Amino acid sequence: QILYLKPPWTLANLLKCYKKHWMAVFGYVVPRSLLSTIECLSKHLYADKPFDSSTVRVLLQESKKLLHAFSCRSDYNGVLPQAYAEVVKLCETLGGVRAALVEQDLSEDIMVLSENAACEKMEATMPNLQSTEEKELQPSFHVAQENRHQEIWSVLEGVWNTMNLYSIELFQKLDPSAVTMAGKASFEEAFLGLQKLLAAVKDIREGIGR
Repeated sequence: QILYLKPPWTLANLLKCYKKHWMAVFGYVVPRSLLSTIECLSKHLYADKPFDSSTVRVLLQESKKLLHAFSCRSDYNGVLPQAYAEVVKLCETLGGVRAALVEQDLSEDIMVLSENAACEKMEATMPNLQSTEEKELQPSFHVAQENRHQEIWSVLEGVWNTMNLYSIELFQKLDPSAVTMAGKASFEEAFLGLQKLLAAVKDIREGIGR
């Protein structure tokens, strides 16, 4: 009688009910911090725009968190484990698609790295010309810097995806049972590794400066 929206429900209705009754009802069943998961699902599923693979991956991970939290209370007559298994299957399918795209783009990544190396070599042999161009392009310096950062990030992502793919193939040939562990590597882990590398390089630069 007091429900915000009465059944039958659509998924959109359910997400609205979750948010409306979260503090009074659902927050006592699952951790209240999962409200951010509900808001994430609601925001992206009904944003009326196409998904990219990263968004789909986030939505699947958030769905797994929510289903797992409710599974601590009940299996809901077997419905919840079945739903969880389907989401896990979708995650595996998405992982396979991403791996295939990485393999397809391997040659392009190598070309980008080669072109960047050639550009750096050319810049090193033309210091005077470079200095003159920097003075002429001073107004658009920040824009150029931002584009350069995006380019570097793209190259690093390509390198990581390529190395991750080769690692999986290598472990599979050496020990087929290890491929599952190798497949758990993620770009987020690479990002954390790069953050540590950045800190180490900063320390080295400061040491050279001293």
